Amino acid sequence: MPFNGEKQCVGEDQPSDSDSSRFSESMASLSDYECSRQSFTSDSSSKSSSPASSSPPRVVTFDEVMAAARNLSNMTLAHEIAVNENFQLKQDALPENSLAGRVKHVVHQAFWDVLESELNADPPEYEHAIKLFEEIREILLSFLTPGGNRLRNQICEVLDTDLIRQQAEHSAVDIQGLANYVISTMGKLCAPVRDNAIRELKASGNIVEVLRQIFHVLDLMKMDMANFAIKSLRPHLQRQLVEYERTKFQEILEETPSALDQTTEWIKESVNEELLSLSETAFTPGVENSSKPSLSPTLVLNNSYLKLLQWDYQKKELPETLMTDAARLQELTEKLNQLKIIACLSLITKNMVGAVTEGLPELADRLKRISTVLLEGMNKETFNLKEVLNSIGVQTCVEVNKTLVERGLPTLNTEVQANLIGQFSSIEEENNPIWSLIDKRIQLYMKSLLCLPSPQRCMPLVPGGLAVIQEELEALGSQYANIVNLNKQVYGPFYANILRKLLFSEEALGKVDASPPTN
Repeated sequence: MPFNGEKQCVGEDQPSDSDSSRFSESMASLSDYECSRQSFTSDSSSKSSSPASSSPPRVVTFDEVMAAARNLSNMTLAHEIAVNENFQLKQDALPENSLAGRVKHVVHQAFWDVLESELNADPPEYEHAIKLFEEIREILLSFLTPGGNRLRNQICEVLDTDLIRQQAEHSAVDIQGLANYVISTMGKLCAPVRDNAIRELKASGNIVEVLRQIFHVLDLMKMDMANFAIKSLRPHLQRQLVEYERTKFQEILEETPSALDQTTEWIKESVNEELLSLSETAFTPGVENSSKPSLSPTLVLNNSYLKLLQWDYQKKELPETLMTDAARLQELTEKLNQLKIIACLSLITKNMVGAVTEGLPELADRLKRISTVLLEGMNKETFNLKEVLNSIGVQTCVEVNKTLVERGLPTLNTEVQANLIGQFSSIEEENNPIWSLIDKRIQLYMKSLLCLPSPQRCMPLVPGGLAVIQEELEALGSQYANIVNLNKQVYGPFYANILRKLLFSEEALGKVDASPPTN
């Protein structure tokens, strides 16, 4: 995903300089078999990234599992902060009628009721209130920068709990005055978005309610401070992301040797498909082949990435090296499926009624908007795609007829309308020719994106039939290419090692030389 949100720039936000040079060293050999085979049989990549090992599996201890889990958590968080410009922490609000929500409300209410009864006692009991001010003091101090010594000294002096206890023993403590000082200090430290909350605190008269709201606003301020720190940290993470993620994943791999199993199977699947395709081509009658067919590592890896756009995220595990982008890839896949259907609907409409609607771009835009709205949520299990496609067909006929009437032309007859609605409804059927055609063209477009050098500042031409979704497809393709390019930079050494084992072993070469299958 682009760091700066620019749609037309594919891969231009990836880390550069030393990170790019390391990636080029590990992935240069993946460029269409132009280098010697010896470069792949040498042991130059990460020491623990081999998909196969002759040594017996070792027992992984609980501590090693927990260490790997911590590394994965840290790596995932750093990746999300770096690539997601909108990432921020939010308070986890419990559902209002949930058991946990009710228990929390009852416990908190009981605490504040006890505090109120203590302050209203004769003589008042201040110990719990003093502990609250002690906690408030620590929170306020945590907001200060290293250079804020003057305010730090003032806070420590005013909220000196030993002094407050001595005042309480002589009934000379001013709880309201302390609360007013806290509110005033919070006003100096808070973000502008909290100014209204501070004004509301000043207007409150009940001291217990004031303390309660002080803690609420302090929680909001802590969240603001954390999000400000994340925003400040993001540029540094973006510069160091490739090296950081690669190092963390290497640590995970050392703790959990099986951490590349899914990745190996993912790449192996593409290798087998390409070997089968090359074998069929090599033994095609009438085709002369003077040399052994060879596989391009770059092609194999790109085909593996293309599979992610048709991945079943509910039933199939992603490769370990792509877990940090799982949510983004799933969202892109869902959007792409919606765009495919819109392109299919547009193509069917154009083929059937294009002659009478030609030269009416506003009609095409209106039909696209209708389809987009009705297809929202199409990836949910409860979504009835056939019924929605039928509804889109009916609405399309209505809009086309309305336009024809406005132009003084005869409306579509019943047979044409029924045929149009029927073709719309059949899109969801397996092996639908229109769907297959659009799917192949989109795959071709995405494949051309991956074949472009990075960074790339211009988008490839969109294949025919996809003009209606060109803008959305280019934006989606840009995001997809940025995810892929960053992933290649981070995990290039691991992929190179896996491909070396799969492509350049005697077993893999033997598969290419195998005799053609007999019918």
